[in-house]
Amino acid sequence: MPKKTTFLSILLLTLFFLCHSGKISAQDYGTLRGYVTDSTSSEALAFCSAVIKELMIGATTDVRGYFMIPSVPANKNFTLIVSYVGYRSKRINVRISKDKVTQFNIELSSSSIEMQTIDRIEKRLIEKNVTDISLQRIAIRDLESLPKGVETDVFRSIKYLPGVQSTGDVSAQYYVRGGASNQNLVMIDGITIYNPFHALGLFSVIDPDMINNIEFYKGGFSAEYGGRLSSVMQINTKDGNKNSFGAKASGSLLSGKLLLEGPIPDGSFIITGRKSYSNDIIKKFLNDQTIPLDFYDFSFKLNYSNPDFIQGSKFLINGFSSADNILHNDPRIEDYKWSNNVFGFKWFQVGDSPLFYDLGISVSDFHGQVMPKLSSARATDNQVDDVGLQMNFTYMFDSKDEIALGFHIKQIKTDLYLENSKGIPVNLGSQAANIVFYAKYKLMQLDFFGLDAGVRTNLTTLSRNPQASLLEPRASFTLQVIPEIKFKGAVGIYQQEMITVSDENEVINIFEPWIISPPYLTPSKAVHYILGLDTEPFNNINFTVESYYKKVNNLPLLNESKILPTDPDFVAGTGESYGVEFFTRISPSPINFTASYTYAYAYKELNGLLYYPRYDIRQTFNTALEIDLGKGWSTSAVWTYNSGLPFTQLIGYYDKYYFQDIFASWDQLDPRAPYTILSIQNLGRLPDYHRLDLTLSKKLKIDTYTIDLDFSIINVYNRKNIFYFKRDTGERVNMLPFLPTATVKVSL
Repeated sequence: MPKKTTFLSILLLTLFFLCHSGKISAQDYGTLRGYVTDSTSSEALAFCSAVIKELMIGATTDVRGYFMIPSVPANKNFTLIVSYVGYRSKRINVRISKDKVTQFNIELSSSSIEMQTIDRIEKRLIEKNVTDISLQRIAIRDLESLPKGVETDVFRSIKYLPGVQSTGDVSAQYYVRGGASNQNLVMIDGITIYNPFHALGLFSVIDPDMINNIEFYKGGFSAEYGGRLSSVMQINTKDGNKNSFGAKASGSLLSGKLLLEGPIPDGSFIITGRKSYSNDIIKKFLNDQTIPLDFYDFSFKLNYSNPDFIQGSKFLINGFSSADNILHNDPRIEDYKWSNNVFGFKWFQVGDSPLFYDLGISVSDFHGQVMPKLSSARATDNQVDDVGLQMNFTYMFDSKDEIALGFHIKQIKTDLYLENSKGIPVNLGSQAANIVFYAKYKLMQLDFFGLDAGVRTNLTTLSRNPQASLLEPRASFTLQVIPEIKFKGAVGIYQQEMITVSDENEVINIFEPWIISPPYLTPSKAVHYILGLDTEPFNNINFTVESYYKKVNNLPLLNESKILPTDPDFVAGTGESYGVEFFTRISPSPINFTASYTYAYAYKELNGLLYYPRYDIRQTFNTALEIDLGKGWSTSAVWTYNSGLPFTQLIGYYDKYYFQDIFASWDQLDPRAPYTILSIQNLGRLPDYHRLDLTLSKKLKIDTYTIDLDFSIINVYNRKNIFYFKRDTGERVNMLPFLPTATVKVSL
């Protein structure tokens, strides 16, 4: 503890010195702060560009819609240009007060003409020293432009990004840069969702209608995020229409949805709900098998802001609930249930100084059950209770540098009741508290160089293992050689103490039970090394390349050699992945073309034996073409190619004797049964995968109603992509065939 305390003291003193040294002579300067919203709904617009024309300096709005430009000459008139793709750019005359923060509330009106050229020029000015390697910012309009499958889905959409792998059409589970699916953190408004999947993992539990924007980190994420080894997805939800009441209803071949929103005194509300009503389309995903799936999800959000109460404050209350049931009428088939419940409160505050801070309280729980009935399945009951408190501070200096500090407290309790081979229930659960302090400094004052350096300090850990890491340092940088070329890099240490009990060889995971890493295992630790190049030679052309290397130690794997009850359920292995990703975007209006290519390797090692995980895909190539045809019509096409997935080959059978009843008569019962002989794990490779998807959309305006029609065709040329072979019968199971789908959305 003395060494840790000394380190924190030195860090805080250093940051305090930087804070004071950052206050350059500002007698003749002030700070411009803006809040950008949609003129129709007053919904915050994230990732907008704001540039002061005369000074050629600017900033981008954050996920809350705020931007800040420090060190603006005071008492002078300037022109502020605010633009966003899909909205009319706005020019505002601004005058900044000396030694003060001057705020402007800016409303943008939607436009059918997308100002992409202006947006690109401003982006180059603003992001010249921004450290955003491996970060993908996604607006809801980006999701809606992709082929729907059955309906728009967050997790299925991110699979088109380089570095994100999938093991097939059936599951929405995703794997990032060689990491397992349980190494991905998914949050709604900062609250962890432990099982974000509906219907055997086919779809996400998150209704896209509730999403404002998404921040997706494929690696190298900074100190405010932790608890996972591979990626972070932060989903920021809408506040609701502050100007008028509205409603949306939509239906697909799978589910029906309803959204209600509108103003309340000094705020707004939004409520969304979705319910499955047909399983016919599921047969296409499950080789014409009928499974009694039934699911729903529900969310709400209230926000309140009254300057007469607390100037510059905003209060949010949000909730989310989802549930899935698979209940068979046949008593010989097991049943499944799982659910998520989330509740959160947040107070966000801005003041007269360039300081942002927020206080949040959250509750998240997950409950999953396997009910065997008369089947051979083993009973399972998993409960996760997560109660959190967090506070974050961000301060911007006159030099444009930023400092961020915060602490996060989590009290987590897990219960996992399993039946062992003797039918005796065993609880693998535990409970503990994790107290985290983080600090980071963003060097932004240099036009050609940006640096984000920070550390995450675990004051207490969930794991009782004394080898748990207390410090997780991270750093990322941007170096702009010339205006058109930037080099980026990141390095960091990441620790994960929540693990799942899952078999990665299962073709479909119903749900993955979560537990705290047992005390006999040292918590998993990953090291990320990332280096990239970003170039924009012309206004409508962007090209990026990123290479990465990730090493994971103390990787928890199921103990396949467990014999005795005293043997551990998990053993520690290692993981390694590396690769290179290419991405290009060509976007002359009204066309948007993207292409990405990934070449990657992933390994796991246990007891000196090296093998490939199921999601080790060597090559991935994605292309997408979107065209705005005008008059409400738009179309898109996506072509995807993956090299073959690893699989374990079957090399033969033999008759194995099972002596379950040594007194049974040999002439009445033959104790022999076929037993499969498998080759080395995942040594074989399935054939390559590819498919083409098309979408045609039309937006209609009839009186006060807006109608969105979407028609999609999945696997246009009906490619027979293999999913797996059944080991007992040898039957080939393919992925999605030629599949036309349609959705209708009516908005009031």
